[in-house]
Amino acid sequence: MANRHEADEPVYVISIAAKLLEVHPQTLRLYERLGLVAPARSGRNLRLYSERDLDRVRRIQHLTQDMGVNLAGVDVILDLLDKLEQERQAMQRWATEMRREMEAQIGRMRDDLAAELRREMEREAAVKG
Repeated sequence: MANRHEADEPVYVISIAAKLLEVHPQTLRLYERLGLVAPARSGRNLRLYSERDLDRVRRIQHLTQDMGVNLAGVDVILDLLDKLEQERQAMQRWATEMRREMEAQIGRMRDDLAAELRREMEREAAVKG
């Protein structure tokens, strides 16, 4: 599986992307016109598809061919899936930050406890001493 950076790298021109997906290039142009997929553009304005774009087209194909969803429905589904992914990423960032804060707080509490134990031991030693 490609890592996230590699998956986003625009590398396939439309003819190659169409062959890999077994669709006509016009199908890809239609999906772009409808806003279902947004390939990058080269300096010469060529469409360049990434692995992530290809995966999105495969998802479109699955929804239309296997699930019987029309393209308007696909647009709604993909929009919802995109929003869910954004929320998942936001929750993951929040959970990571909370974990960092909790670990820092636990560290401070350990330091405070160790300092308190040292002071208590010093007091006991002074009383005995």
